[in-house]
Amino acid sequence: MNYEEFLLDLLEKDERYIILTAENRAAMRNLPDKVKERFIDVGIAEQTMVGIAAGLALRGRIPVVHALSTFLTMRAFEFIRTDVGIGNLPVKLMGAVAGFLSEANGPTHQAIEDVSLMRGIPNVNVFSPSDEEDMLLGLPKIFASPNPYYIRYTNIKPAVDHQKEFEIGKAEIISEGTDAVILVHGFLLKQAVEASKILSDSSKSVGVVNVRSLKPFDENSIINICKNSNLVVTLEDHFLTGGLYSILSETIVKNRLSCRVFPIALENKWFKPALLNDVLQYEKFDGRSIAEKIISELKKIHHPEPQYSI
Repeated sequence: MNYEEFLLDLLEKDERYIILTAENRAAMRNLPDKVKERFIDVGIAEQTMVGIAAGLALRGRIPVVHALSTFLTMRAFEFIRTDVGIGNLPVKLMGAVAGFLSEANGPTHQAIEDVSLMRGIPNVNVFSPSDEEDMLLGLPKIFASPNPYYIRYTNIKPAVDHQKEFEIGKAEIISEGTDAVILVHGFLLKQAVEASKILSDSSKSVGVVNVRSLKPFDENSIINICKNSNLVVTLEDHFLTGGLYSILSETIVKNRLSCRVFPIALENKWFKPALLNDVLQYEKFDGRSIAEKIISELKKIHHPEPQYSI
């Protein structure tokens, strides 16, 4: 089953669901002819779309809205905050081509602050699946939730065999490691797994955790990882500020923990537009580059720089 088939099945089973889009039909081109008036395309009007969705939600509907992530989270931010967040309405916000998946587009179309914006709104939860299978495992429970949700949509093919039981707010442990653990969200799970395999060839044991739920955050699992890891790596196609690294840092401080954290994220820069694989290599987010960064950081632990005093 793909996303379009999932939506069609959902609409046939539950009349409360209604689909809205701001000229973002790529994932559901066949849906309008099949569901007729339950599919609404507002054109390039994300603010209007979110306002309509809030009105429908107040009347018992469950709107699922679609737009490019950068315009959904920024252009319609006030409407999400005020119309959806304050009222805690069950609007589901599907953001397309978030992060590096925007690939050939420039900064205006790069949603690399979307997690920060959405998680900052009270009541709005954030789901960042690694691939289409991961997304479809989570959507039944997320769409059934009474809370609003921002979802980083992806149709990427899976890089791992996912656990079939999905629980809102729970991370997925892909593998365990004794030297380091990579916490990752979104499609970069594939690159994290590649890095882990490369590091295993260098006799390094590095685990991988799919932190697909960024809000609510799986504090218990992550705290346990921090307590038992020499190095915790956060990997994300997002600005350093406000994303997974910030969430982890807040969790560590809140629980009065001490943990060595190494972030891999975009620091004060947008990424160079190119095809996806070229973006990953240029920005050094491919598996080998990630592995090299982790090796370098592990060396600092085992062979720290000498401390001089005057």
